[in-house]
Amino acid sequence: MIGREKEEKQLKKIYNRKKAHLVAVYGRRRVGKTYLINQTLKGHITFSHAGLSPLDNSKKGMLSAQLEHFYFSLIRQGMSEGKKPESWLEAFYMLEMLLEKKDTGKRQVVFLDELPWMDTQRSGFLSAFEAFWNSFGCSRENLMVVVCGSATSWMLDNLINNHGGLYGRVTCEIKLSPFSLRECEQFFKSNHIKLSRYDIVQSYMILGGIPYYMSYFEEGLSLGQNVDRLFFKKDAVLANEYDRLFDSVFAKPALIKRIVAFLYTRNAGYTRSEVLEKLDVTDGGTFSKSLNALIASDFIVKYVPFGYKNREEHYKLVDPFCLYYLHFITNGKTKDPEFWEHSLTAQNVVTWRGFAFENVCFNHVGCIKKALGISGVLTSHSAWSKREDDENGSQIDLVITRNDHVVNMCEMKYYSKPYKANKDDHEKTIKREELLSAMIAPGEVVHNTLITTYEPVKNEYIGVFSKIITLPDLFAD
Repeated sequence: MIGREKEEKQLKKIYNRKKAHLVAVYGRRRVGKTYLINQTLKGHITFSHAGLSPLDNSKKGMLSAQLEHFYFSLIRQGMSEGKKPESWLEAFYMLEMLLEKKDTGKRQVVFLDELPWMDTQRSGFLSAFEAFWNSFGCSRENLMVVVCGSATSWMLDNLINNHGGLYGRVTCEIKLSPFSLRECEQFFKSNHIKLSRYDIVQSYMILGGIPYYMSYFEEGLSLGQNVDRLFFKKDAVLANEYDRLFDSVFAKPALIKRIVAFLYTRNAGYTRSEVLEKLDVTDGGTFSKSLNALIASDFIVKYVPFGYKNREEHYKLVDPFCLYYLHFITNGKTKDPEFWEHSLTAQNVVTWRGFAFENVCFNHVGCIKKALGISGVLTSHSAWSKREDDENGSQIDLVITRNDHVVNMCEMKYYSKPYKANKDDHEKTIKREELLSAMIAPGEVVHNTLITTYEPVKNEYIGVFSKIITLPDLFAD
């Protein structure tokens, strides 16, 4: 299994313990949660069930459909046929009877996939699940219940941070994140997909390290050919994924998509008040839950741009898939089935790569810190954008503030060949360094840092950078 060694080890360790465990696994849609559990616990799962997607079923009668589906899972896995459950309390009682029937004293594993989908409106699901665990599950030393969900905010609110009957009951939580660049490289190699590191970075810019999306790549095709197959050809498999990504997971998908589309319009993001004003929505619980749900699912981050006050927190869209989709696909901007192959050198694509590479680096700050030799140093990082009220403002891609009195001013250059600094680049970097030096505390010093694809050309101007980071650093373990 690629890139899930820590999570795999954690699940196996819990499996081998002689104690009841309730494990919650969560992460954004398509990140590989189900695959992780099925592969790690293969051959040891006593009962497995997945909730029905709300997209594939009418909301009318959803409770009945979910209960019937659960009943069929019980029958298929050993329960005798009989009366179908009319409530979740009855359904979980049937599960208890099945587990007792199959109990041989060995470890029993119950895997409930997409748990939030089962919690339909006024279904009583959560209360029934609480009763199942509190009155049955927690007292059985050989029982391990693994619950999984793509609705990350639901998993956090109703299970992990539950203040009711499930308070403190989750014994282990596992958040599954997208692959890093290194893990993307390992995944492609294991599937015999030959791509250069330059193109693997571009694949990350587009797919965001989501293994499900990457699994559609075909051996023998270039990056451009694969991207066209996924997004632009007739019946492209990911053509409608953007809507499904939100409609199947979030309670208020329309508002969620409006927030995401607005945040896309500025690389540095917006303040809460700016989002409220632009979208003309009420500042209340629904809006707060929507923002928190997007943060929990790693679509956006909340941060304070360098030079701003804490009350000026910004919300920034960082999910590469959403950024790519909104830039090139939304509203049917192109009808060319080979758009990506035909646009590799187009100016709008070249410009997009520059901004997308900044986002790649933003998502790989850990690798950048390691390359700087400061993995153990406490740091904070953010972007620094020109303020509208600041005539001397500037744009710095990434600022890393360190507890060792150094501030790394990082500039990103995503080039298909070695970057060659010139006099203009040198002067801009010096000006930015002077501006940043005037804003930092006395005793701190600015280190100019270049993050680029290949080792740059050595000339009289490249010396303005005290540290140079290249692709091998971003692919580091």
